[in-house]
Amino acid sequence: MGLENLEDLVIHTILLKLRPENAAVVACVNRRFRYSASDEQLWRIFCSEDLDLSSPQDPSGQPISSFKVTYKLWKEAFCMYPWPLVRRAKKCWSMIQTWMALNFPEAASTLQKGASEAKLKEVEDKLRVKLPVATRVLYRLCDGQDIAQASSGFRLGLIGGYSFYGYVVNVCLLPLNQVISQTRKFVSQLGFFNRSKHILVASSMFREKSFFLNCVTGQLFVGTEDGQMMSCVPDALISSVHDMNGDLPQDAMLLWLEEHGRRLQSGMIRVHEEGKIRSISLFPEAAPYCSTAVTNGVQIRASAVIVPELCNFQSRQTYYFSYSIRMRLLPQGCILDGVNYPSCQLYWRQWIIRANDAVVSDVNGAAVIGKHPLLYPDGEEFVYESCSRMPSTGSIEGVFTFVTGRLEDPKGRHFHVEVAQFPLEVPEYIF
Repeated sequence: MGLENLEDLVIHTILLKLRPENAAVVACVNRRFRYSASDEQLWRIFCSEDLDLSSPQDPSGQPISSFKVTYKLWKEAFCMYPWPLVRRAKKCWSMIQTWMALNFPEAASTLQKGASEAKLKEVEDKLRVKLPVATRVLYRLCDGQDIAQASSGFRLGLIGGYSFYGYVVNVCLLPLNQVISQTRKFVSQLGFFNRSKHILVASSMFREKSFFLNCVTGQLFVGTEDGQMMSCVPDALISSVHDMNGDLPQDAMLLWLEEHGRRLQSGMIRVHEEGKIRSISLFPEAAPYCSTAVTNGVQIRASAVIVPELCNFQSRQTYYFSYSIRMRLLPQGCILDGVNYPSCQLYWRQWIIRANDAVVSDVNGAAVIGKHPLLYPDGEEFVYESCSRMPSTGSIEGVFTFVTGRLEDPKGRHFHVEVAQFPLEVPEYIF
């Protein structure tokens, strides 16, 4: 390698260690530095690290000529906001959008392009609020969901939900035009919303589960049955976050969506298919919120989620939880007394429900939701969802009784299958 090429390599390596702003300053030193600081590969890396972009495109998603121009256009488009906050919000949306494109493309197609500054001002003027800075940046990057034209749109919510006994909840992130209309609807019904500067930012289509952002404090709330509100994000986090460039403004919307994205990417929550309808299920899929037990080849997974819209803390202390039980027969089949059976069928259940460590219910009954699932090694996981009204937080555990073979033609004795204890808790983040 010639001396000049070696020097270029050294310059390039040094530039990679700098922030893009510093690289732009270096370009002003002389012609050679300007040439090195204009290298497309350098700006490709900057765009990837700061904006999660793998191809050059402007903030509206249109392809453009180079990564250097891309970075410049993004900086100009968001010049009124702290750049570290823009980078953080962009990474948040990239995490969610990437997951949805891979796992839930029908819902990914409902995500809209970012809103303009004019649209944000319209929201503020019509609702007489001042949107938190982080929320403004989030909407500049993605203006919620458009599910009006989507088939089965009521199940395409970005936030997801749960169902039990025909009660179906699935929460969508509202676009700004619906933020205006739906907030006005609530203001007309409950005038205090106008004075307290709350706006409606997410809701379920057919059930009254609604999320309100307080534009003064930055906290996000979900409404309860008695008209109260539960905080969706730990209060201690809603002030500022220390960054290398100083303290950045942050609100619950950003923290909420970041946590949701982490849960999606980690597999804590997943897409659930019911019939031919797919939706994001909020029932946790991993420990410590999901318990797993295997008995004689039968695997039982169980978890619960709070149903805040049915909780009542004013007239009566009532927590409401929905829980999901998933059962399947592992590939080796049912093994009992040293014999391998190709199937087994549920016969009986027993639930022990505790509140504050005291047993409040001991339920015995045949089947689950009127069904006696028959399990095969290559069969689908049987899933059922139910609910429990509680005087406080607590837990559930239990035992299923199975027969080998099938109920009409048992091949061996009955046996018990453990349902390991799983919590009924109010989590730090509520979705």
